[in-house]
Amino acid sequence: MLDDAFEALKQFNWGTDLAVVAPIDEAVTATHGQADARRDLEQRLIAALGGKLSRDAQDYVCRKLAIVGTAAAVPALASRLSKPNHSHMARFALERMPAPEAAQALRDALPKVTGSLKIGVLSSIGARRDKAAITAIGGLLGDSDPAIATAAAYALGAIGGIESARALETPVKRQAGSEPAIVDALLACAESLLAEKRERDAMNIYQSLALPGQGRLVRLAATRGMLACASKQG
Repeated sequence: MLDDAFEALKQFNWGTDLAVVAPIDEAVTATHGQADARRDLEQRLIAALGGKLSRDAQDYVCRKLAIVGTAAAVPALASRLSKPNHSHMARFALERMPAPEAAQALRDALPKVTGSLKIGVLSSIGARRDKAAITAIGGLLGDSDPAIATAAAYALGAIGGIESARALETPVKRQAGSEPAIVDALLACAESLLAEKRERDAMNIYQSLALPGQGRLVRLAATRGMLACASKQG
């Protein structure tokens, strides 16, 4: 039945009866904890991705690789990151794979893609909370494209921690419209530092955002953050 399901992938579209690929879904569940069987399933999915499949079928395979994929699947997925029609689902898989090679693939793609693809890669790196990418992301805070600069700020906020906060605070030529994202990201970093019991570092960020030059809502959030830090320190 599994052979039939992989054969059915060749004509699969989202309008197709999902029953024809159900054996693949069942195999994903059944092979959990069975290294050899899961490795075989992964190889079959990688091979299918390299074949002549519809975009819908390729998206389906990426969804399965998000679950069973290992370092072995990274090259096939990484090669799709620069392709507008396939980058999103490749990132969907790479975001969720614990293999460090998946994180490296996203870092490697960052300087190679542009526009919306770069924004997508930034989002995925942020979702993985990949601290190894902080320096590269920080360099994009002054990007000439305000959308990329904004995405870089949000990615740093998602990663969190003191290194991200320092990158956000590094003086760069800011693009118009990116400042709210930087403020949001700094608040996120402060929250992550508070969760890490680094109250002093969090307090420093909150204090910088509580100054009169900030908007009322930002100052309110910063004040609440300072109170939270004080209660933890007390």
